[in-house]
Amino acid sequence: MSSLKAPMTLICGPCVIEDEGLVFEVAEELKRQLAGLPLQLYFKASFDKANRSSIDGFRGPGLEVGLKILSRVRDRTGLQLCTDFHTPDQARPVAQVVDFLQVPAFLCRQTDMIIAGAEAALEKGRRLNVKKGQFLAPWDARNIVEKVRAVEKIELEKIEVEKRAELSPSPDWFTLTERGVALGYNALVVDMIAFQCMQTYGVPVIYDATHSIQVPGGASAGRSTGGKREFLETLARAAMAAGADGLFMECHPRPEKAKSDGANAFYLEQVGTFVKQLLAIRELVSTQPKLLPETQRREFS
Repeated sequence: MSSLKAPMTLICGPCVIEDEGLVFEVAEELKRQLAGLPLQLYFKASFDKANRSSIDGFRGPGLEVGLKILSRVRDRTGLQLCTDFHTPDQARPVAQVVDFLQVPAFLCRQTDMIIAGAEAALEKGRRLNVKKGQFLAPWDARNIVEKVRAVEKIELEKIEVEKRAELSPSPDWFTLTERGVALGYNALVVDMIAFQCMQTYGVPVIYDATHSIQVPGGASAGRSTGGKREFLETLARAAMAAGADGLFMECHPRPEKAKSDGANAFYLEQVGTFVKQLLAIRELVSTQPKLLPETQRREFS
């Protein structure tokens, strides 16, 4: 389903809502740097980091306070919003506020999470992003797609026939995200064929540039996640060349002081320059003709 001529989806922001001041600082700077670029931009920040390595890790302000802060971000900046939810009952409250609901990678096989997210997104005209877990091969994502499509079919059947053209969701309302595959201990590998594999299921595929370079349990004697930021640019450029439809990238004005995933976060002041580079790669790739016949571009199973 890759469409390199369509605007790139960009999900960007701090890992977690540390405080309202930081959130506004990042959102306003992203809006300034990315103004006028051919993007579908979503400001991202989590209200809860439910899978921290240590019980002492900073988790965020929680659902109620976090959604209020995100709502104020939209009122102040006009940016569209993205955040993750962690239990099925959170899907509808999140869909009341944000434009892009996200299922975290570790929860991507939880059927109740997928159903709740798809139902809430479709009811409110939102988008849904499911991060493929690092324990799944690209072709295993087919099961995620089938769950979402089953919900979509049920929801569409509820719409009167004459209103379906008006109320049906956009083709890209549902996306998958590639964030690497576990290889042994504390290591993730990004297989560039993953984008092509998952796109054959009829969904856009986003590349997660920051979580792909995580080193789980790789810092503070295993009590927090480490990272290899030095590989972020190389992998993100490669993903764009491989046909990724979008980019997920966490950023921070002071990564060394970030309360979550600072080792992976990109430098806020460099986001605009880097995104322009990625857009140039996408533009170049879009001009290159496909050489293999259509019969060899099959669905993976």
